[in-house]
Amino acid sequence: MEIQGRRRSSNFEDRGSGGGGRAGGIPVQGLSSLVRLLGIKGTLIAAAVLGIGFFVLPASLKQQLLGALSGGAAEGGSAQGSGSVCEASAVNGKACDFSRVVLASTEDVWKPLFQSGALPRYAAAPGAYREPVLVVFASSVSTGGCGSATSDVGPFYCPADSKLYIDPGFYDVMEKRLRAPGDFAQAYVIAHEVGHHVQNLIGANRLKVDGETKNQVSVRLELQADCLAGVWGHSARASLSITDEDLSEATNAAHSIGDDTLGHSNEKDYTHGTSDQRKRWFKRGFEGGDARTCDTFAVKRYAEL
Repeated sequence: MEIQGRRRSSNFEDRGSGGGGRAGGIPVQGLSSLVRLLGIKGTLIAAAVLGIGFFVLPASLKQQLLGALSGGAAEGGSAQGSGSVCEASAVNGKACDFSRVVLASTEDVWKPLFQSGALPRYAAAPGAYREPVLVVFASSVSTGGCGSATSDVGPFYCPADSKLYIDPGFYDVMEKRLRAPGDFAQAYVIAHEVGHHVQNLIGANRLKVDGETKNQVSVRLELQADCLAGVWGHSARASLSITDEDLSEATNAAHSIGDDTLGHSNEKDYTHGTSDQRKRWFKRGFEGGDARTCDTFAVKRYAEL
């Protein structure tokens, strides 16, 4: 994957590092009914109805999160930031620059797709593509409508303010804890969250399926976001010099965050899909490049996803 000389997105905010005070836990709208706490291999939390993708929560924060979900406040950083995340270190600076290139590439891909109308069709009329903003932070962050969160929640998308949030340190988590190294694996993370933004614009994140649980609808949303990330990769393949090795990095990342690989044996607890499902839907978008084939809600039987 080559980013040298590529455009950097201006839809970017550096919120700096949170202080050491007490934030309001993770009081996201309706979070108590949306978040699922899964206590194996570091604890995976999913809130896909809000567009939050995937993240790892250290076991030491488990009780804090449980308190937040029951109406209490979790210890965390202040919602006010200080300094610059991107200037904090050379590693962070590189991560910020890379993220801006990937975001710019998603803008270049989704604008014409929205203009052509080559999208899954739902209740919402998407109109022109509205670009999301990427917010980088460290320690903690306050969103415009989805409450506050610490770095431990990992990358997420807030539909209330149309912003993606990421602590650049998550890339290191991917490599060392999720065993998903590589720049295209990192690009997949951003493209996945942009996929949630696309879902917000077309109305997919407001869909329900008769007879299915919230977890099952969550799986449909996450697999669709994976497929939409693949559509971006297909379209950006030439401009970013994406290789087969890059593709392997992304599919390895998708595999690493499957519910089964993360250690969850009960399918009723699945919120993101199995490793095979995540890889398959990403590759479906990457190989075909047609967002209309990413309509996971058109699959009538959940077992056939």
